[in-house]
Amino acid sequence: MRKPWLASTPAVNDYAGHLLAVGIDLPRPLGRDDKARQILEYVDGALAQTLPRFGSDELQRVGGLVRSIHDASASYRALDDAAWDVLLPSDGADLICHNDLAPWNLIVGERWVFIDWDAAGPSTRLWDLAYATQSFAGLNPDELDGAPDRLGAFAAGYGADDTLREQLPDAMARRARASFESLRDAHARGEEPWATMFLSGHGDYWRSVADFLSTYASSWRAALR
Repeated sequence: MRKPWLASTPAVNDYAGHLLAVGIDLPRPLGRDDKARQILEYVDGALAQTLPRFGSDELQRVGGLVRSIHDASASYRALDDAAWDVLLPSDGADLICHNDLAPWNLIVGERWVFIDWDAAGPSTRLWDLAYATQSFAGLNPDELDGAPDRLGAFAAGYGADDTLREQLPDAMARRARASFESLRDAHARGEEPWATMFLSGHGDYWRSVADFLSTYASSWRAALR
């Protein structure tokens, strides 16, 4: 497949090369074409977003996949001139992370592979995990039934220690709130495609998710214990 060659592409491809070398499966960078587009390996399968909500076994599998990516990233050293394009900067930078580990970026087939690494860049294990956990466990106002169990399964698959389990509920709420604020601010600046996304429902979604995560924080803490 082909995508635009971005300012961040050399750094992202270098990071991808490291992950591939240490055993993480992802679309292989295959250079540039004659139109200066990046060429990436096509991975066959269905987007997780189009499949029924994952059960405990699938959530544990994805949690383990996210953990393997984080652990592999710990040994990566970025290029000195790396230019990243991170949409939602975290309050730290202990890892280079995918930054959008969600059902719309997971291919499920013979291989389970995360795609769309263009927003990779400095972040933290907790910030990246908070987003992945909320999205894969379906922690939103429309799916309250079974949500604590889904959260517990994902955290178990990740192998979250006591510190991460204690920090995760607050981090999920802050990450959702940051998504809302980022879209709101982009709308105020007229920055596309985020400005249109804010008006087309994404802003309302992330605001409601942030409120939901805060309201039921005690349920998340109980599930994670």
